[in-house]
Amino acid sequence: MNRVALLDAIGKRAQTHDRFIVALAGPPGAGKSTVASALEADLASRGFTPKVIQMDGYHLDNDTLDARGLRARKGAPNTFDAEGFVELIARLRSATVSVPYPLFDRARDCVVPDAGVVESAHDLLLVEGNYLLLDAPPWHRLDALFDMTIMLNPGMATLEQRLVQRWLDHGHTPAQALERARSNDIPNAELVLAASREADLTLESV
Repeated sequence: MNRVALLDAIGKRAQTHDRFIVALAGPPGAGKSTVASALEADLASRGFTPKVIQMDGYHLDNDTLDARGLRARKGAPNTFDAEGFVELIARLRSATVSVPYPLFDRARDCVVPDAGVVESAHDLLLVEGNYLLLDAPPWHRLDALFDMTIMLNPGMATLEQRLVQRWLDHGHTPAQALERARSNDIPNAELVLAASREADLTLESV
């Protein structure tokens, strides 16, 4: 599906809602952030007041992960404050006031509390993250909170290539990059594809 067709599909369904919430799910490396940013700009040009909400703001902090022996699995479902994230989306579902939420600072590898805010004027929310459609508690409670769901799935071959490249870009050797990707990122990607509920739209690319 091209971007125009996707924008048409979102725009048509969003017209009848005071606030329309779209889930943009997909495994790591699928391009969720890139697509969400592009859609945000395009939807703004169509008269909406959109806002991108990233699940990554609900990473557990590194001290907590260390205490639980989970630092090496950072990015897996149990390394997020899933309950807090579900509560945020539930609040945004009906909020008529400004709602702050945390953002993840990748450069510092930490969460910044209240660094983002959804204003009452934001009428179309693009929520992006790996586990938005995961069919397991507490993630499954998100199902009733989304008006439209989209899964990005470019295929495991493409995902593996991108995930290895991420580590190469961080200065790892090819062997190290492959090991890092296969030890955590790729298992997480496989989980997303195997254990997510069916989306309204499943796309290889936009």
